Amino acid sequence: MKISILTKPFFAVMILMVGLLIFEGQSLYAQSTPDPTGAKTGTIKDVPAAKAGEPTLTEVADAVGHSKIAANIMWTLIAAFLVMFMQAGFAMVETGFTRAKNVAHTMGMNFLVYALGIIGFWICGFAFMFGGSGGVASLGGTPGLTNEFTINLFGKTFGLLGASGFFLNNQVYDVGIFTLFLFQMVFMDTTATIPTGAMAERWKFSSFIVYGFFISMFVYPIFGNWVWGGGWLATLGTNFGFGHGHVDFAGSSVVHMVGGVAALAGAIVLGPRIGKYDKDGTSNAIPGHNLPMAVIGTFILAFGWFGFNAGSSLSGNDFRIGIVATNTMLASAAGALAATFYMWIRYKKPDPSMMANGMLAGLVAITAPCAFVNSFAAVLIGTVSGILVVLAVFFIDQKLKIDDPVGAIAVHGVNGLWGIIALGLFADGSYGDGLNGVAGGVRGLFYGDPSQLLAQLIGSATCIVFVFATMYSFFKIQKIFFGIRVAAADEIEGLDMPEMGMKGYDDSTAHSQEYMTAAEKAF
Repeated sequence: MKISILTKPFFAVMILMVGLLIFEGQSLYAQSTPDPTGAKTGTIKDVPAAKAGEPTLTEVADAVGHSKIAANIMWTLIAAFLVMFMQAGFAMVETGFTRAKNVAHTMGMNFLVYALGIIGFWICGFAFMFGGSGGVASLGGTPGLTNEFTINLFGKTFGLLGASGFFLNNQVYDVGIFTLFLFQMVFMDTTATIPTGAMAERWKFSSFIVYGFFISMFVYPIFGNWVWGGGWLATLGTNFGFGHGHVDFAGSSVVHMVGGVAALAGAIVLGPRIGKYDKDGTSNAIPGHNLPMAVIGTFILAFGWFGFNAGSSLSGNDFRIGIVATNTMLASAAGALAATFYMWIRYKKPDPSMMANGMLAGLVAITAPCAFVNSFAAVLIGTVSGILVVLAVFFIDQKLKIDDPVGAIAVHGVNGLWGIIALGLFADGSYGDGLNGVAGGVRGLFYGDPSQLLAQLIGSATCIVFVFATMYSFFKIQKIFFGIRVAAADEIEGLDMPEMGMKGYDDSTAHSQEYMTAAEKAF
């Protein structure tokens, strides 16, 4: 019996699911030891009894503890819902910056990556990332996340991979763990959707589906474990005295650099769109079809980013979220203004598309340091990012000859790196006491701790090497054995009908002709 290419990944996933259950060594129907109802979460035991007719100290303490954890869970879930809505923003930005003939295809990728990511993260991504992270006190302790695969080198322990929590089985059937899963899943989905912009308008949909499972199940979770799951990058401080280890409050490296570097690898392997470059290497602009859509999408992303950054506290009782949210807003504004004025001065026009990317660049850059810097640093970080994104877009497009229709590599990859470095420079020591097991607040180079900058650089270099090598190899293998690019005739016609079976717009033919490049017309 012949098995199609599309069914092979399905059977592979099914085999993996069964294997992981055996590896976990427990039944999906095993007796649950955690707290799936939340009734005991936040409570205490063995407190002396009160007088007759009065509430016991246990009851009072239980009520206080229960309410505190409930507030944290509520805050974390609300923040996660905001981040989930960012998916609509990504879909609008990427679709607006691409051509009308590919609307259904671009929207389809941005929609389905959400579903792919959820299932992939549920199967094993969450377990690999947080299976050895230990208890998250703000969410009630999250019992069961205690298995980390480690190696010992130089007399030190290096965490590499979590090993509990596959399929959210009954050993982790806990209100805090399920809350953590939902919050971290929408973060992962942000990473997964970034390459859909850089690889838009020529990526085969079947190849994209396999990619969605791969990045959500393996690439993102593994690097995420090293930083947020108690892995070896997080312990650079306790093991070697490098500050607090690699610190990333909300994901400049874990989310945005991973997505940006994956997008870089994919765009290189996929190659540029037909008509993007002349034979002499001259780059041709291929305008998007709907600027209002892209701008509205940018505002949706900026709105959701408050959940992205402030929600990373995982606590509604952490007053620092006010500073986090304000720093996020300031950096986004500074990034938008810097990109606007740079374009105006350099190219004589402000360019609304660069305004949008400038704001997104500021948001990406402030994501790591937002909890650790003051307002002046936030504005400076955003300003640098706004200029940096413009320089990076033109450098990637004109010098490296890498076709990125929406500027995803510049926005997420380059400015994710800048955000990680900025934390190592501007963290002022006012927050982060005890983070990653190191006493005292997080301090950057300008506040007396050059070792923190070193930890940031080690983490950044690791991200670039690991993600690029893995994703480049993945896309190359796909290209050799299955193909990752649509046929040239389909690309010229537009991917909506050949790939998706329906048009994004009723008048897509007229739009396609309007935005068809000269090279496509002559093809």
